[in-house]
Amino acid sequence: MEHAEFDAAFAKLAEGYSEGAYEGRRFGLIVRRSGDGSRNSLFARELAGTDIVSFNLYRVTSDRTLLKPCEMSAEKVVAFVLDFRPDP
Repeated sequence: MEHAEFDAAFAKLAEGYSEGAYEGRRFGLIVRRSGDGSRNSLFARELAGTDIVSFNLYRVTSDRTLLKPCEMSAEKVVAFVLDFRPDP
């Protein structure tokens, strides 16, 4: 996975609460970004199930980020961000 691909997909997610689909399941998610963009977070919960996706993303420098998944694999986080489809 390209770093730029993940960044572009995350940037497209609206700040605040939204809903959409991932792997055919409905999720509600909250995206938070600091004013300077250095601290970001996402928390998503499956609406009709028990799955969650949660992480913090820190922009250490303009070309370096630090992804900190919350008790799950980075692969799960990346797949979710790349494949989540928000409602129109």
